[in-house]
Amino acid sequence: MIKATYSSYILNFKQASGTSRGVLKTKETWFIILNSENKKGIGECGLFRGLSIDDTADYEDKLKWVCNNIALGLDELLMRLKEFPSIQFGLETAFKSLESDDSFNLIPSEFTRGNDAIPINGLIWMGSEAFMKQQIRDKIDAGFSCIKMKIGAIDFISEINLLKSIRKQFSSKDIELRVDANGAFHPSEALEKLKVLSDLDLHSIEQPIKQGQMEQMAILCDKTPLPIALDEELIGVFSVTKKQELLQMIKPQYIILKPSLVGGFSGSNDWINFAEKQQIGWWITSALESNIGLNAIAQYTYSKHSNMPQGLGTGGLFTNNFESPLQVKNGTLQYSNLKQWKFNL
Repeated sequence: MIKATYSSYILNFKQASGTSRGVLKTKETWFIILNSENKKGIGECGLFRGLSIDDTADYEDKLKWVCNNIALGLDELLMRLKEFPSIQFGLETAFKSLESDDSFNLIPSEFTRGNDAIPINGLIWMGSEAFMKQQIRDKIDAGFSCIKMKIGAIDFISEINLLKSIRKQFSSKDIELRVDANGAFHPSEALEKLKVLSDLDLHSIEQPIKQGQMEQMAILCDKTPLPIALDEELIGVFSVTKKQELLQMIKPQYIILKPSLVGGFSGSNDWINFAEKQQIGWWITSALESNIGLNAIAQYTYSKHSNMPQGLGTGGLFTNNFESPLQVKNGTLQYSNLKQWKFNL
């Protein structure tokens, strides 16, 4: 018999982190703990206030309901939790954790054995031009060959100049540059801005306009000189049919999957299957989870055998993250079996 409990946890940023949605100082998250016959399973429900579709007033009530009805089993619970993707992700992870010989080695592989690494992008947070330049220098010094820069917070000309200064020093062969607009462009100006950005030999741009404008996004993806990756656009699309229709209508060049926001591993699998049928590229990104969630996403990502740099380097952002074998080294995420997990709530 499985007993389930839940708990909340507040992650504190080492330094306030700027996004187009404002400055983040803390990040709320939740854990589901399963206990059965002296075994423990741990899963993180990576709720992202202001972004998750399940950022609702009854979120904690839903967690209580899950714990009271854990005997329904994983498949039935996932069916009933379609509108709570972060809880789906937490449950999938917790059940995998419970079934594993080691609570944290969910999908044993060369990655968890410490023999292989996952290439990741270095994330540049929004801020002053000087602050962003310093971050770029730090990431390049740390061995990253792919950098993702958030744009849309300071003025466009300053951002272009910043990108130009990187390109003067590093060609696209040296550094792959991705930008993330988080929906900052107005549809009427987006194509012109994409033309300007395309001159800088960028890899792609994430979510140039706000989600929910499917016709405008479809036109942009058709005419763009710069590959477009859908991110927020995928949030809140629950049914298999709707997922298929969205990709068929918009025809993006890439999609970006955040398991906490799109229904965990099963939801991500749906998107990957449909994308590959349409020759749409994809990569996977964490969404400011603690090391518990990041670990699950990293192991799942490795199992998908993608060669692209992934967005999995967020574990070092917090002062009170849980100690883990995960480490960022030479532009990759690695699993060091010399380090131990310390998960204390």
